[in-house]
Amino acid sequence: MSFLTVGHRGVMGVEPENTLRSFRRAEQAGLDQVELDLHLHLSKDGALVVMHDAEVDRTTDGSGLIRDLTLAEIRTLDAGLGERVPVFEEVLDAVDRPIQAEIKDTAAARALADTLRERGATERVSVLSFHDDALAEIHSLLPDVPTVLVAGKLGPDIVPRAQAVGARLVSLDLTQLNLDVVRRCQAAGIAVMAWTVNTAQDWALARALRLDGVATDLPAEPAA
Repeated sequence: MSFLTVGHRGVMGVEPENTLRSFRRAEQAGLDQVELDLHLHLSKDGALVVMHDAEVDRTTDGSGLIRDLTLAEIRTLDAGLGERVPVFEEVLDAVDRPIQAEIKDTAAARALADTLRERGATERVSVLSFHDDALAEIHSLLPDVPTVLVAGKLGPDIVPRAQAVGARLVSLDLTQLNLDVVRRCQAAGIAVMAWTVNTAQDWALARALRLDGVATDLPAEPAA
């Protein structure tokens, strides 16, 4: 694969995270893909809500758990600069770039699989997660949809974990990475990207490690 640049929650370093404004800015900046979170995923009335946290408190002017709010209630919240909290289908419509959708559980995997089928979006969305069971569920439901295993702490099991859930790409914490991990993954046919790569020093390390890609909060690589 060519070197992949992924906009983390859009470009959350300069725009409100996980908003249509942030995703559009990432696309305009030329990043290859946009990444979003479907945390707790299912609102009280079943919508796939795009947000990182379980609560709306940090990123909006509201409070409470997503699962305890209706979509209408979530729609009234300001997610920054007047942006509203989007649902997943709106992101599909708002940008043309491929999307990395992060999920946290098997219920979200099933709901996302249904949406991807209904919208004919299986070829432009990859699914990532820290949770092996969620990735295994997506892989069983939609075996042609790419899965991405995300991990912070790295152990010797990273390759067999990725293989078990059908992942051909792992997204790993840059601060935990070393050449040995990268080489073991790549030797097994598993590409390696790192998060979150923002500074010139981060980019230099990513290049030195010969990574296959990075996730960044910014629309452009900083000058060294």
